[in-house]
Amino acid sequence: MDHRGAIDKEAGDRLDWVDVARGIGILAVVVGHVWTRGPLRDALYSFHMPLFFILSGMLSRPQPVGRFTLRQLTSQMRPYAIFLTLLIVADQMIEPLKGGRPIFHQWPGDLLPILLGGFWLRGPYTIFWFVPCLMVARILFNIALCRWPDPFDRRWPLLLVPVTGAAYALGWMMQASPLGLLAVPMAFVLLWIGAAWARVGWRNVMIVPLALLSLAGLAGWFPTLNMKVADYGWPLLSIGSAIATSLLIVAIARRVACFAPLASLGRASLVIMYLHVAFIHYLSPYMGKMWLLAIALIVPYLLWRVIGACPPAKRILL
Repeated sequence: MDHRGAIDKEAGDRLDWVDVARGIGILAVVVGHVWTRGPLRDALYSFHMPLFFILSGMLSRPQPVGRFTLRQLTSQMRPYAIFLTLLIVADQMIEPLKGGRPIFHQWPGDLLPILLGGFWLRGPYTIFWFVPCLMVARILFNIALCRWPDPFDRRWPLLLVPVTGAAYALGWMMQASPLGLLAVPMAFVLLWIGAAWARVGWRNVMIVPLALLSLAGLAGWFPTLNMKVADYGWPLLSIGSAIATSLLIVAIARRVACFAPLASLGRASLVIMYLHVAFIHYLSPYMGKMWLLAIALIVPYLLWRVIGACPPAKRILL
């Protein structure tokens, strides 16, 4: 195999394991929204959103700030706005058919909470905090990464320590979070964790301490997380458990990178992320939880396939 072929193979393997890890993450997100109480929910909430931020950090490379920022704004906020608009229109039709009232029904006053997003989006729109939060965190992280490309540069702690402190302080002070931006400081830290871990790589001696720390979160020994409202449980311990679980999932994903079903879910994760809560929200009075889980995964996945088969829709929505 020539040098270019080796690089292509390495890139393909990397994409496969990333898709598998995202597949595990999106499955955890959907299950956590179906089973909304109890130890299963708490176990999944202990890591599922940090996993996505850490994965993004692992793939981060310094990029020209202006071009990267513009690309993020256009590629992320366009699907965000379209999917949100479609769900709002759907709610205007579905709720009256059920004998209810749409979530947003006081126009034009409701335009403000829709534009604010994040904390103000509930029900079928509750997950819409995530993409703007990730986008802004990635833009800020890229600015810092361009200045200090090595995550182990001794100057990084001068930034990470106050940012971590701000993450906890903001979470204690408020819940209101326009566009999910309240969680940006912690998302920034998790992006750095991912970028640093990509430099370190896996060592077998890590499995015991990571497993013990992960178990503390999964078993509910540490309070769980709710990143949407910047609730990070016990300082450092709960988020440390989330990091440990995420790194173990990454290690597992690397070893099962050829597992096609999880990889397919990972590739469809954006569409599933946007749409799954709506199916759960509207169908939960009529169906059992296993049916809700199946529909919330399968229908958005099939819609992703349809979007992917239509080049204009793919350019706009993916």
